[in-house]
Amino acid sequence: MLLKTYTKEIFRAKCNPGFQNVHCIAHLDQDIGEVIPFLNAELGGFEYYNDPPAVTFKNQGRLITVHPDKIAINALEDEAEAEKILEWLKREINETWEKRAEITPSYKSAPRPQIIEILKLLPKTSCRECGQPTCMVFSTLVAEGAKGPGDCPQLIGENKTKLDEYLNKFNFEV
Repeated sequence: MLLKTYTKEIFRAKCNPGFQNVHCIAHLDQDIGEVIPFLNAELGGFEYYNDPPAVTFKNQGRLITVHPDKIAINALEDEAEAEKILEWLKREINETWEKRAEITPSYKSAPRPQIIEILKLLPKTSCRECGQPTCMVFSTLVAEGAKGPGDCPQLIGENKTKLDEYLNKFNFEV
């Protein structure tokens, strides 16, 4: 077992303490740097950093970044959700470490959807029904994984299907 224990720090963003969501930093009692490229390969990291090693995952609108000495998670509902995600990640880290001989480590970020390709499939009306000022802003949020095709009320039919298919190539939740 590589990761045994950690200490949680739960906090609200200092820049806007009125936000409902909380953030979590788990300070790890063990250095897990060696598992990070294997974890990137197994879980399909969104962004990989070589020096120092770290990997970021996107999951249901939140970012989870694993460093050798800490794990950072944003946009959590509460401490219970933080604990659930941390325990899941602890299991993933330890299982990945146990089977590392069977895994080819990955030192690269996952391919990302291109903003312009997303924009080509949007209605380009900048209607603001999605809550964004323009279709360009919306397409940027889709490329980052913060929004999905279903968040555009005017996106229907063939273009919605094409956008779903395009995003599926990148293992995005649609």
